[in-house]
Amino acid sequence: MAVIADTTTGKIAGRDKDGLLLFAGVPFAAAPVEELRFKAPQPHGGWAGVRDATRFGAVSVQTGDSLAAIGPAPAPEWSEDCLFLNVQTPALDDARRPVMVWIHGGAFVNGTGAIPWYDGANFVRHGDVVVVSINYRLGALGWLELGLLDEEYATSGNNGLLDQIAALRWVGDNIAGFGGDPGNVTIFGESAGAMSVSTLLGTPSAAGLFAKAIAQSGAAHNVTPMDDAAAVAEAFVAELGGGDIEALRTADPDRLLAAQQAVSEAMVAGRLPRRSSSAAGLPFGPVIDGTVLARHPVEAIRDGSASSVPLLTGTNRDEWNLFGLMDRHVDDVDTLVRRLGRFVDRPEALVEAYRTARPGDDFDGLFKAVMTDRVFRLPAIRMAEAQSAYQPEHTFLYLFEYASTAFDGRLGSCHALEIPFVFDNLHRAGTELLTGPEPPQSVATAMHSAWIAFARTGSPAVDALPDWPAYDEGDRATMVVGVPCHLEHDPDAGERLAWSGLI
Repeated sequence: MAVIADTTTGKIAGRDKDGLLLFAGVPFAAAPVEELRFKAPQPHGGWAGVRDATRFGAVSVQTGDSLAAIGPAPAPEWSEDCLFLNVQTPALDDARRPVMVWIHGGAFVNGTGAIPWYDGANFVRHGDVVVVSINYRLGALGWLELGLLDEEYATSGNNGLLDQIAALRWVGDNIAGFGGDPGNVTIFGESAGAMSVSTLLGTPSAAGLFAKAIAQSGAAHNVTPMDDAAAVAEAFVAELGGGDIEALRTADPDRLLAAQQAVSEAMVAGRLPRRSSSAAGLPFGPVIDGTVLARHPVEAIRDGSASSVPLLTGTNRDEWNLFGLMDRHVDDVDTLVRRLGRFVDRPEALVEAYRTARPGDDFDGLFKAVMTDRVFRLPAIRMAEAQSAYQPEHTFLYLFEYASTAFDGRLGSCHALEIPFVFDNLHRAGTELLTGPEPPQSVATAMHSAWIAFARTGSPAVDALPDWPAYDEGDRATMVVGVPCHLEHDPDAGERLAWSGLI
């Protein structure tokens, strides 16, 4: 039986799914197509009658495999008309429940808010919260800086970020009708989603749209300086065979994807700038464009741009092991220093520090440890340091260390491993490909309940994790999530100190 909800743009019909209400494929902005391609999101014009919201909407055009392909769910439909969100709620009432808005990852080029791993039903069921998941434009369609070609496209390098902001505005305008509290919205995300969450902390136009933030394996360091963004745009246009804005605006999506892939390969091969101010070195993502982002979000956070926002952030102990499955092995110290020299200053000093701290690691293990810290752990620590100055009682840091048994244990505590634990979705088909068989439910219970508690109160302390103090530069209290969970103070301090002046 259909369940009807009112929104500012019209009525929508959702459905009861396992005792909870689901509204899927709800548009939060106009379709960014034709004359709106590469433009900031615009308000949706609305509809007459009742719009069907029982099926997930199309997701942003993308290439390659993503987590969307894991499990038995059918492959989603790709389309430029992709600005949809999904709402899960216990009831359409005035209960003013906490709201959790999920921003998916995928290196800014892959993903969707409708991946089965991201099913928020257990958050709704166990926490009496409202969960929203969103899509946003990916790759060149969301993050290609074209303002230097035509000032009418001055936001194009951050349209994906503006899509996220448009979704948050929709939440603010509509979520009370779905039983949620628009004054208690927590944004949370992983990888590129966490980088987005963190960038939103330093984005002026996002101020006031959320009350709390959770960033899993991604911080505010992953933004592009304008010169590097211009180089990516120049390479992209060249891959299309040249042309003006009109040629870009009318190009077939498959041609855009082919050019996007070529630019990504050029970045990996070292033929494009590796983004000196970015930890991850991705060709697409937020740009310091002077319009949406006037300055680096880390600087903004340090100056109090999100001074009222409690923050929970952290990383996995072996993030880089996932990428290492697809990378060539590092066999000797000279290769290690040379490869790290592409990403960091003072590679020799870093190698010496990590060899001292990890005498049992081979050179490949040292490379993965350094890259884990450079791209993920140190940016998270720097962000927690900055925010703790304004939220000394509500800034928290975690380190996820449960090690996967998949791939003969080679993954360790790798990138994305924590996601099914956070969502308490270990039962979902396909999760065992990353977790291995029989992952510990106790870890999922601890993380899941901590995330709910933080969304409610601004503190992740729960029965499973009762003694989780706030993070500051003196104590550096870090909750280590594993079997068992335990508190450490400044874990791997020597390696953290080796990065002084680098990140």
